[in-house]
Amino acid sequence: MNGLLLAIIAFAVFFIAYKTYGTFLAKKVFELNPDAKVPSREFEDGVDFVPTKKEVIFGHHFTSIAGTGPIVGPAIGVIWGWVPAIIWIVGGTIFAGAVHDFGALVISMRNKGRTLGDLTGDIVSPRAKYLFFAIIFFELWIVIAIFAMIMGILFNLYPSAVFPVWFEVPIALWLGWAIYKKNMNIVTGAIISIILMYITVVIGAYWPIKMPSVLGMSPLTVWVIIFMVYAYIASTLPVTTLLQPRDWINAHELLIAMGLMFLGAVFGAGKLHIVAPAFQLKPEGAPPIWPMLFVTIACGAISGFHSLVGSGTSSKQVASEPDAKFVGYGSMLMEGSLATLVVVACTAGLGLKYIAKSGEVLTGLAAWQAHYSSWQAAAGLGSKLAAIVEGASNMMESLYIPHAIGVTIMGVFIVSFAGTTLDTATRIQRYVIGEFFTSIKAPKWGNRWLATGVAVVTAAILAFLQKDGKGALILWPLFGGVNQLLAALALLVATVYLVRKRRPYFVTVIPLIFMIVMTGWAMMRNISRFASTGNALLFTIGLIIFLLEIWLIIEAIVAIAKAKETELG
Repeated sequence: MNGLLLAIIAFAVFFIAYKTYGTFLAKKVFELNPDAKVPSREFEDGVDFVPTKKEVIFGHHFTSIAGTGPIVGPAIGVIWGWVPAIIWIVGGTIFAGAVHDFGALVISMRNKGRTLGDLTGDIVSPRAKYLFFAIIFFELWIVIAIFAMIMGILFNLYPSAVFPVWFEVPIALWLGWAIYKKNMNIVTGAIISIILMYITVVIGAYWPIKMPSVLGMSPLTVWVIIFMVYAYIASTLPVTTLLQPRDWINAHELLIAMGLMFLGAVFGAGKLHIVAPAFQLKPEGAPPIWPMLFVTIACGAISGFHSLVGSGTSSKQVASEPDAKFVGYGSMLMEGSLATLVVVACTAGLGLKYIAKSGEVLTGLAAWQAHYSSWQAAAGLGSKLAAIVEGASNMMESLYIPHAIGVTIMGVFIVSFAGTTLDTATRIQRYVIGEFFTSIKAPKWGNRWLATGVAVVTAAILAFLQKDGKGALILWPLFGGVNQLLAALALLVATVYLVRKRRPYFVTVIPLIFMIVMTGWAMMRNISRFASTGNALLFTIGLIIFLLEIWLIIEAIVAIAKAKETELG
């Protein structure tokens, strides 16, 4: 099959879904009201609660939920075949991920912008709130530590991205100042910022910066420390100072990268044939496709982390309820579109040219097989990213973009998104910690300075449990299952909410059941593996989290039953 045709079909399906199913959710299920009070206006403080144009908040929300998830997941998930990958990406995005994101955003907006964990106490039960708090804290704890490490690794892999990524910070600070202090038109500001950004991309391509060892610390250790400090500062600043303008730039950066990949597919359509197998259900050394595909490809279809962004930062900035459709449902469809392009790059773009370790230049099926010869061969962050970076750069060459520039464009794009995830996760963790202290009648311990400090310090402790800040890797094997089980729990909370409001709840129940079965199955498989390999730490933590999940599900079932009794009564 032709890669361009696959992308066009997927994009068309996403567009139709937005106009039909998205509209149904907005009007018939959640009944969005333009006259309803929203937290951004009711509690406007210029720091966290800021009414924002939907295009700008779309940029923040999308770049926050995306990160490297819709890139890395599909890049490894295609090892089972491009057909299962694309079916899960398109179907999962429309009927599970976008519903999940939309629901979390709307429910939070209608409850003072509180996080989903805090809301669980009102919607499900007080006990459930603390169970959810524990699961959310655990997930964000890993995310902050792992993304600080990932950004350091990415900078070592793509030193040409260092200058552009760091120069984006002063550009974003200027953009925020120009828009909010000088009333500059946001489109004009975006154009100027993007021009400056891509000037730095060209500079970075020919002026790569390698971090040296400092005071005996490895380059990766130095980067992790720098990113922890950055996360603290970025997460305590008002959203209009850095977070919004930087994500507005990143959103345009994404559109440009996706546009270049798509145009590359158009102009190189004659050569862009999918060389990967349609189905490869038993790759060498790989776990079974059922249920692991649905944990491996997470953000490109559904991810529990998204519910934390929607109920954490975005719900405090959406200016009107109807904007939630564009921000919540639309952002997830855009992420599905990105994941689709990743599939095309890894299954067709990679076949245009691939340089093997021996130095031999391979094309076609031989190129794909060289990279995906086994599960182990495609493992590791560098290997996963190499498939998309090389594949996308190959596609851009049909536009006469030099390979070095293409690699830098993709490198900057990936690192920028990882940075957004890092400080958004830190900010959300601050909200979670603050709400926890408020719930136990100790709000002064939950102010943004102390709460952010707790978020960063605990993540740093985890990071440095191993050399070079790689401590999060100790718990990383649990992350995929925890993240997808969190998605199931977010759908569960949304279901209880819809039952109580007497709204059509089949839209959340169906993906809820599927996610509980698939991810619960994957979690039990991992726990069994940890037990068989004698990994007591992962076995114990995994089992505890799984039991907490079951407890929370029981609490929700009781809440649904009570709501149904009230409805019948």
